[in-house]
Amino acid sequence: QVQLVESGGGLMQAGGSLRLSCAASGRTLSSYVMGWFRRAPGKEREFVAAMNWAGSTTGYADSVKGRFSISRDNAKNTVYLQMNSLKPEDTAVYYCATSRLYGGWSRDTGTYDAWGQGTRVTVSS
Repeated sequence: QVQLVESGGGLMQAGGSLRLSCAASGRTLSSYVMGWFRRAPGKEREFVAAMNWAGSTTGYADSVKGRFSISRDNAKNTVYLQMNSLKPEDTAVYYCATSRLYGGWSRDTGTYDAWGQGTRVTVSS
């Protein structure tokens, strides 16, 4: 059974940085697409970043491009989301997810079949 556990969230001032981690058990992340999503208060869950199974291509939402970076440590079976230059509008619960999609990555929540419980990020102005 797949289990994804996010960590690293917290309270940060605008302009600061955080690194979120997503540790997996029951699934080798290097064989799956990995995605990060977030849900801000009162809003729908939205795509943040994703990486294809090979780690050769990544994609980002326009709102985080140039500030956030997704990466993976195969030895630790963990995926990371480095968040720099944080803004108050980045405040949300962040979720990692995996997908069996072959050949690329996806921003569609429907393509992901396993999700973590989320970690809360609050950015103060």
